[in-house]
Amino acid sequence: MSDNIIEIIEGLKEFDSPTVFNAMVEKLGLPNEDYTSHEIRYLSPEFGTIVGCAVTAEVTTNDPDSPKIEWIDFYEHMNDQETPFFTVMKDVDSRPGRGACFGDGMARLYKRLGAVGAILDGSARDLAGIRAVGLPIWGWGTVPGHGVFNLTRFNEPVTIGQTRIRPGDLILADADGCVRVPIEHAEDILRLAGEVRAHEAEVFSFYDAPDFNMDKLRAKFKR
Repeated sequence: MSDNIIEIIEGLKEFDSPTVFNAMVEKLGLPNEDYTSHEIRYLSPEFGTIVGCAVTAEVTTNDPDSPKIEWIDFYEHMNDQETPFFTVMKDVDSRPGRGACFGDGMARLYKRLGAVGAILDGSARDLAGIRAVGLPIWGWGTVPGHGVFNLTRFNEPVTIGQTRIRPGDLILADADGCVRVPIEHAEDILRLAGEVRAHEAEVFSFYDAPDFNMDKLRAKFKR
């Protein structure tokens, strides 16, 4: 992990996920699918862009015969983190999303342990309470309840919104979704994001100019 990861996290907060994705393409090229699919929605968009590292877990929400490990071990793992982090949780129930895998009580505890957000491949409940706590959350949507709620494993790779997330991965998340930023390239991607924004501002200014016309557009494409 980069020695100046906190500075990079703070810098990335100034950008949106499409801009950061474009910066990743500038650095790494296409194809690039290090972003979540449409299933993962920002359920509290009022909090804006959030950046942090991934702390991963898998849970079952309703299956009474699912394996389980102690939740306190996961809490201690979160408490040991040295950087701002997302709790990244995947519902591996036989009916994923049928029950909630996150609620307002968890939001209160996880924020106290250092979480800056929660990203769910599954459903949440108590959304008003989660918002009141001030913990940004992404997921499929909401349901009122859950059944047997077991933690099955943590600190292992998980697939969230068709994207493979590994413990410690750097994530930027906003209203368009979540982007996994390769740690080893994060400093360059931050710099390139600034260049992407400047280039887009120039393009938008050209489109918005009072004297814009098709002749000028054709000339620009001929360059």
